[in-house]
Amino acid sequence: MSTAKLTGSAALGGGQRLAIKYFVVAIVLFGAQILFGLLAGFQYLQPDFLYGVVDFSVNRMVHINAMVVWMLFGFIGSIYWLIEEESGTEVVGLALGNLGFWLFTIAVAIVVVVYLVIQTGPGTIESIWFINEGREYIEAPRWADVGIVVCVLIFFYNVAATFMKGRWTGIGGVLVLDLVAVAGMYLAGMFYSPNLSMDQFWWWWVIHLWVEATWEVLVGCIMAWGLIKTLGARRQVVTTWLYIEVALMLGSGILGLGHHYFWIGTPEYWLTVGGFFSALEPVPLVAMVVHAVYDSGVHRFKSPNHPALAWLIAHAFGNFFGAGVWGFMHTLPQVNIYTHGTQWSASHGHFAFFGAYATMNIAVFYLAAQKWRGNVNFGGGLVDNGWKWKWSLGLLNGGVLGMVMALLVSGYDQVFIERALEGATWAGFFKAQYSVWYLQGMWWRQLFGYMTAAGFFLLVWDLMTIGVRETRPAAFHTEVAEHAA
Repeated sequence: MSTAKLTGSAALGGGQRLAIKYFVVAIVLFGAQILFGLLAGFQYLQPDFLYGVVDFSVNRMVHINAMVVWMLFGFIGSIYWLIEEESGTEVVGLALGNLGFWLFTIAVAIVVVVYLVIQTGPGTIESIWFINEGREYIEAPRWADVGIVVCVLIFFYNVAATFMKGRWTGIGGVLVLDLVAVAGMYLAGMFYSPNLSMDQFWWWWVIHLWVEATWEVLVGCIMAWGLIKTLGARRQVVTTWLYIEVALMLGSGILGLGHHYFWIGTPEYWLTVGGFFSALEPVPLVAMVVHAVYDSGVHRFKSPNHPALAWLIAHAFGNFFGAGVWGFMHTLPQVNIYTHGTQWSASHGHFAFFGAYATMNIAVFYLAAQKWRGNVNFGGGLVDNGWKWKWSLGLLNGGVLGMVMALLVSGYDQVFIERALEGATWAGFFKAQYSVWYLQGMWWRQLFGYMTAAGFFLLVWDLMTIGVRETRPAAFHTEVAEHAA
């Protein structure tokens, strides 16, 4: 019996079965991110809601941390999904990889419970190690920090050893080198300095370089492989743009980090350096997609997996506009002095994280679903016309874009009242919070959040059912066959 006729876990290699576990946890955490985001958003408008039960500060913390962790689960799963085909061999150290998965999953579950139950009391060495480090966006207690690094090192061993045993490719080489930085950059947030400027300086190495640099390269590797799978893109095309992406990360990523250093007491030269280099990273990924789509004319633009390709294209433009355009339009120091810390920043954050990262994970979810169904056709002419994936694509992207624009309206009103008119005073802050336009924007943000939630439920439904009644085999491109195991 050929592999194409197998379905479920029987159709998968060991690394891909491990990837499915990561994908399941990622989707659960994606749902948690949306749930706690909706709760926090409603509490922002109605502060008495669940006060003393699950407070706004806790909901917001879980919302943000669930976002970071589900994307990390998705990335790790995506790499486990592709390395067997990319390297031409089975994953080395798979038992260790499974151990890393369970350690990571159990640690996340414990941390979430602690977030929800214990968030008050004095800050001590014990609380830093076991409850909360008190550092925004990386609140995980110190034991969990150590666990994340251990799990990433296990992941690094699996990937590096697999490529060393099998076939080295341009994608594999970039991936292995980037995983060194993924583990290393996180260490910058694990030590404490009593100097606030120095502490913030290194804190940003995790918040910016770990997320916006090393993750961008991971996404570039997954994008390159995904375009080969869905469009039969030439390897020469995607790896060339991947190398340019790495060069921009090295040449502008660390310098672009300077746009976070404007107001924390660092030297003034960061105003110029950070303002100039802060938005170049997404350019090569957009160029990679545009070039691959143009180049695919040789295949008459036929793809065996329409939903995966659609999410890859959504990623290219979401990354460019969310991380690039939306980031750059408020990171110049002359603008940032007014927009820093307002809902303008939240608008950029929602657009960038969804556009640059969530879309890529969802694309790989559909590639996984296709092989789980026995490599049936996910192209045109699906049994149900593919209405669920199309509507989930529209609702998720429309909901996030709606939140982005609503937060931008509120942020603009904040900038005008709180910063321009009132001079960044406490009185100006509270005056802006009760502005009609500001409140309308926040209400619209909440409504579009419900739209995003509807898209999420439809996405889960589709991933569970797509291709169930499909019998046509997928016609993969020759380019894919040449580079697949």
